[in-house]
Amino acid sequence: MIYLSHTAHWQFLGLIAGLLAWILILTTAGLNEWRLWKVADVSVITSGVAWVGIWRACFYSHALPRIENCRSISISDPFAPVEIPVAQVLIVLAMVSGLAGNVVAALAMRMVYFSVEDRRNIRLVFVLAGTLYVLTGTFCLVPLVWNMSSVLNNSTIDFPPEFYLPAAPVRQRVGSAIGVGIFASILMLISGLLFLCYRYAWQALSSEAPRDTGGQLRGPRTEMTLVRKSELANGDNQGRDNPAFHIEEVS
Repeated sequence: MIYLSHTAHWQFLGLIAGLLAWILILTTAGLNEWRLWKVADVSVITSGVAWVGIWRACFYSHALPRIENCRSISISDPFAPVEIPVAQVLIVLAMVSGLAGNVVAALAMRMVYFSVEDRRNIRLVFVLAGTLYVLTGTFCLVPLVWNMSSVLNNSTIDFPPEFYLPAAPVRQRVGSAIGVGIFASILMLISGLLFLCYRYAWQALSSEAPRDTGGQLRGPRTEMTLVRKSELANGDNQGRDNPAFHIEEVS
């Protein structure tokens, strides 16, 4: 059996980083603080700040029956800018591909840390894990950068009246969700590169068991033994007496 556990310490670290990054992607998807809107009219939004995410927009108010007021943003809402529905789709894809990447990466680590007789698929498993990690990081990074660009350009959103939000804020800034998501994306990309650069996955690993040469050694030895025994049985001493049995006559 071939043990490769000492060759994949960086890949094991990549698996831990990929798992952590996937948890942070889930956190990013659930956070509302993608865009922080500062509003001038505090008659309804008494906190003066609204949180605009990819799934809903929320604010605190003492003028309404509920302290925290949230309105959902659907993928089919006509007022939503294109970066918000795209982010909804890509973040879901990132969550799915990240889960699949962690499963395949765990399988790759199992093949390395435990002796498995059949190692013909080790290259495929490592390349697949790295590719899924890179795709996950890309799926997550694209909507984050797009929404961050909209915030930096102070883009407006024409919310319907039931949202109680103005179309243009006084100013807006990048929320914590984008920072968490970018960090998770970078972790995912690093994990993917670690798995793709695992050099032992690109080397030809022989899947054949070591050949047993004991039979070859035993064959000639047995043959020589049989030949020697047959020679002794036939009296292959050419009729000569053993000198050890000769008794010198003393006259």
